[in-house]
Amino acid sequence: MKILSVVVPCYNEEEAIPFFYAEMEKTMGVFEERFPDVSFELLFIDDGSTDRTLEVIKELRGKDARVHYVSFSRNFGKEAGIYAGLSHAGGDYVVLMDADLQDPPSLLPDMYAAVTEEGYDSAATRRVTRKGEPPIRSLFARCFYKLINRMSKTEIVDGARDYRIMTRRMVDSIVEMSEYNRFTKGIYGWVGFRTKWIAYENVERVAGETKWSFWKLLIYSIEGITAFSTAPLRLASFVGFFFTILAFIMIVFIVVRKLVSGDPTPGWPSMVCIIVFIGGIQLFCIGILGEYLSKTYLETKKRPIYIAKEEE
Repeated sequence: MKILSVVVPCYNEEEAIPFFYAEMEKTMGVFEERFPDVSFELLFIDDGSTDRTLEVIKELRGKDARVHYVSFSRNFGKEAGIYAGLSHAGGDYVVLMDADLQDPPSLLPDMYAAVTEEGYDSAATRRVTRKGEPPIRSLFARCFYKLINRMSKTEIVDGARDYRIMTRRMVDSIVEMSEYNRFTKGIYGWVGFRTKWIAYENVERVAGETKWSFWKLLIYSIEGITAFSTAPLRLASFVGFFFTILAFIMIVFIVVRKLVSGDPTPGWPSMVCIIVFIGGIQLFCIGILGEYLSKTYLETKKRPIYIAKEEE
């Protein structure tokens, strides 16, 4: 029997988990008919939930031996949940998916066939529509993917979800990357392997509310850019070089003008505006340096990515 581990990071998903489990039971029934040599392991990662998420998982564990869980001591974030799930999953193949059913379990049989029958190392999903999302959020998401693919050598597919199935070899490669500042979408591309992309239309949450606000997504996008590109550092260098040359040209211009016309240099208000503008550019560049320095600082601390309070 081949084991298929389904990793499900959860944070305050007490309403969604029963719907998810019901859908997974249907999918596991399809597997029994189509792939009778496959057994399942459902691994829930409770990311320090403050509602009854852990209690609901334990109830499922009591009636289904295929259900396992890891509960964090506090909220460490989805990236930590993904890493913990991949680390604990013991299957020959590992699936990563959300509990809110925005990752349709009905796609799983075809995804499994892609890695077992078609020779792929991974089968991943991408949304071709963003129906139900605020327009401004969709706009910024598209801009982010265009920007990071221009700045980074690691390809990150537009609309890519965390929902994917991977071979044990690929999972082990990801787990070996034990960096503290994690951006899993970039890590998938960095480790490589042959991936089949499966497109589907966006599905809204079955229950509960999204935990990703616009601000959290913005911070997450900055994490992704700084994790897989040094282009912002080069940008800061180019900006500094440009303003140095510009300042030198302006100094020569002012000196020549003074020698030729003898007039004092007018326009102190415009000069103040220029000084403030250049000062802002300098602070912006220092901020870029600080962002990379903070990542280095956190990595050197060697803190654990997560702390498990209990598991079964």
